[in-house]
Amino acid sequence: MYTLRRWWDRYGVRMLLVGLTLGTAWVVRETQGAAILEVYQGLTRPFQGAPNPEEQIANARVLELQQRLVELESQNQKLQDLLGYASATPQKGIAAPVIGRSADHWWQQVTLGRGSKDGLQVGHVVAGPGGLVGRIVSSTPHTSRVLLISDPTSRVGVVVSRSRYTGFMRGQAGNRAVMEFFDKVPDVRRGDVISTSTFSQLFPSGMPVGRVESVNLNKSPAPEAVIELSAPISYLEWVIVYPTQAELQNSTPATPKSNIP
Repeated sequence: MYTLRRWWDRYGVRMLLVGLTLGTAWVVRETQGAAILEVYQGLTRPFQGAPNPEEQIANARVLELQQRLVELESQNQKLQDLLGYASATPQKGIAAPVIGRSADHWWQQVTLGRGSKDGLQVGHVVAGPGGLVGRIVSSTPHTSRVLLISDPTSRVGVVVSRSRYTGFMRGQAGNRAVMEFFDKVPDVRRGDVISTSTFSQLFPSGMPVGRVESVNLNKSPAPEAVIELSAPISYLEWVIVYPTQAELQNSTPATPKSNIP
């Protein structure tokens, strides 16, 4: 007992200090310094002035303006991408905002903020950055409803750009569609570009649609390929609307006959 007391008198204080230091370090690590911050705030709170309501309102307005600026920059970039796509196509189109989308039919239809007064009609082709989006199925003076190519009821005549094998494509919800080939053994592989074909009666030929994601040549009654759509169907905000093939043909001036025999 005497020996233990002598040891405690000699090393006890050191052991307590070491234990206190290790315990404090463990608490700081587990709380990531939150306890020290709370103690500091508690000690300095009496010396801090009361918050200024005008400063809080001003800070809130600045934060709001910053958030609005970020949103406007994002919308501006999307419009620039859309206008860049439109300028790369030979046809003149009408830009239209997407103003509505049903939660029950997210992948099937969208509503545009332009209608018949802006020149949009039933059957007009709708495209976005990346390629084909769908076609107008109904129109009012100020709005139009678009059937998306991702809708399972949608049908599009398409072709493999590399090998020229044709088929038709139906929507599969999401950003996917299924292409069913007319030939039993088509030349198609993953990564092939899919475009609208000359056999399509609803869409002009050569419009980009997507890329082949997978191929099932054993599918019955005809081989199929899963197509990843190139247009961002899931988050469309603006689109370009083009007239139908018949309107384009009727508006094209006739080529004058040559006098050369």
